[in-house]
Amino acid sequence: MRYDNPGDSLNNWQYRKDTVCQYILDKKMDIIGMQEVLHNQLEDLKAGLPNYAAIGVGRDDGKEKGEYSPLFYRADKYEVLESNTFWLSQYPDSVGFIGWDGACTRIATWAKFKDKATGKIFMGVNTHFDHVGTEARRESALLIIKKIKEIVGDQPAVVTGDFNVNDQSEAYKTITTNEFVLKDAYKMTDQKTGPNYTFHDFGRYAMDKREKIDFIFVTPQIKVLNTEIAQNPETKTGYLSDHNPHMALLEF
Repeated sequence: MRYDNPGDSLNNWQYRKDTVCQYILDKKMDIIGMQEVLHNQLEDLKAGLPNYAAIGVGRDDGKEKGEYSPLFYRADKYEVLESNTFWLSQYPDSVGFIGWDGACTRIATWAKFKDKATGKIFMGVNTHFDHVGTEARRESALLIIKKIKEIVGDQPAVVTGDFNVNDQSEAYKTITTNEFVLKDAYKMTDQKTGPNYTFHDFGRYAMDKREKIDFIFVTPQIKVLNTEIAQNPETKTGYLSDHNPHMALLEF
């Protein structure tokens, strides 16, 4: 989402919020993992997405302070059986704790969903990894895997997030080579549309430096029908965000 930063000038949230909400509505997304959402942005999103409900807390105080990593979901399609947020640190229940060699407080927000039409149960986890700490990213990956095993066991799970590294990183390899298997949805289908990068810094990054640092990971029983990295539609005032949205159509 890119946090509400006055320094973003014409790319500031006030100029993007209506376009962002309309984009989500047009795409008819079922479940959305967002990063860098401040409380005022969360309220704007709730107002602009009336058919959706939100799960999440601010990372600084476990309430409304600091960035959220919220999950938005279609309330008409899904029931939330359980949900919570944990801190990516040695003490996951310690609000605001900075883990390992991380530079910032980091969190993961999760929900156990039930599909109202089919009764199927699955887990959604949404996160934003540290941008500095290599150990923090590796340990965060292991912590998320541990939480999935504890909460839903062998039921389907989807992990979304800005991981702040590419697919050559230690964190990515920790996720995809662990004995508890999580696969990169982007690599599980030939049905891909859009560019092969996500981060572009509101178009300021040179093309040869743009990387895919946002991922959707799924457990093996989930089939990936297609993926899309949407080229941010430029508006009169700028981009949807400083990242391209990454989507996947899943079946299980």
